[in-house]
Amino acid sequence: MSGSRRIVIAGAGIGGLTAALALAERGFSVCIHEKAERLQEVGAGLQLSPNASRVLIGLGLGPRLAGVATRPEAVSIMTARSGGEVSRLPFAASDTASYWVMHRADLQAALLAAVQDHSQIELQLAHPFSGFSIADDGSVEIPGEAPGLALIGADGVRSQVRQLLFPAVQPTFSGQVAWRGSIENSRLPCAFPPRRVQLWMGPRAHLVAYPMSSGEQVNVVVIMPGRLDDADSSATKIADHFRASRWPAPALALIGAVAEWRRWPLSTLPDGGVWNAGPVALLGDAAHAMLPFAAQGAGMAIEDAAVLAQCLADAAREPETVPAALARYAALRAPRVGRVQRTARQSGQIYHLQGPMALARDLAMRALGAPALQARQNWIYDWVP
Repeated sequence: MSGSRRIVIAGAGIGGLTAALALAERGFSVCIHEKAERLQEVGAGLQLSPNASRVLIGLGLGPRLAGVATRPEAVSIMTARSGGEVSRLPFAASDTASYWVMHRADLQAALLAAVQDHSQIELQLAHPFSGFSIADDGSVEIPGEAPGLALIGADGVRSQVRQLLFPAVQPTFSGQVAWRGSIENSRLPCAFPPRRVQLWMGPRAHLVAYPMSSGEQVNVVVIMPGRLDDADSSATKIADHFRASRWPAPALALIGAVAEWRRWPLSTLPDGGVWNAGPVALLGDAAHAMLPFAAQGAGMAIEDAAVLAQCLADAAREPETVPAALARYAALRAPRVGRVQRTARQSGQIYHLQGPMALARDLAMRALGAPALQARQNWIYDWVP
């Protein structure tokens, strides 16, 4: 690899792999450091709206994902208060991008295959990030490695790169926990619409369900209050919480059909994110971990990757130009990411309303109608890199 055009990425998650592909397509050589011995994602689905799928299609991943992604026809907004549908928002099909739902493992496998096929990308597994220093010429030096133009921290909410850049910035636990599980179609307790996302709103909690794995499974995500240090993932505990709030039978049946739950405490970083210092920048959850209530966590990381690659490609290929390019990346991303973070937080507050406020919410959604509700998402979905 040429050191003068070399970028080092810490982390081989969705954001890191996408960034590697986007940078390699712009003519950079890329080295990815990943502490895991092998890449695997288990037990979790993923929603990708057109702002994200548009980037992946542009990187040539459309054919790889066509067989594993499901294009839902609509999202049904359900209310635990009445047990019925408040609104149904159709997804518009597009020739250039679509709303996809899939298993995280399927997306990661497609990204990994593309990375392994690219001659300008080196993936080093079982190779944890070990720190960095800045050379006199402005390049980034990592122990045991050739110097690079830049270091990109795509290493998640507990980012080691962020800890070195901004030690005072620590993730804040939200007081909420996401429980994720899946149901094989043969075990579904009732008919589930094969091409629909269900969003159930209820008192102090909500539930999302949608097809994944080429429609062979239904992904179920439950959001409810929890403690950071509570490791109890029993199905009984989750079901008891929803029964105590008198959720309707269809929602309880979905929860009861999940054989194994996986627990994710939800932590966040400050609105607008933290981004760069000199030739080092952050991406995805490392920069702007957010609540998942707008289904944009992965989408924002994918957008980050596209903008980062463009900003670096627009700069001259010399170390002294990199800090300005990364500062431009931060300036372009921070306002949009901050707005998405606020939108996600506000959505959660709306989903979790109780009593008369929940009734008022349901009446307002019905009065607005599906087109007006759907239009509120256009500023997210219409983004083009």
